[in-house]
Amino acid sequence: MNTNDYVKYITQTVVKYIDQPKDERKKLREQRKNEKETFLFRWFGIIPYAFLGMRKKK
Repeated sequence: MNTNDYVKYITQTVVKYIDQPKDERKKLREQRKNEKETFLFRWFGIIPYAFLGMRKKK
């Protein structure tokens, strides 16, 4: 990818973002925030959940 393609992509992305209404941008931001995985899963995968499950069974 050369520099012109990169600048064109960034410009298109920024213009698309600016053209959206403010409430739609807020809604998309909240949606992405709610879909984000928990801290333990993002950093350590499924292992902490397995330990928590085993601990809760006891």
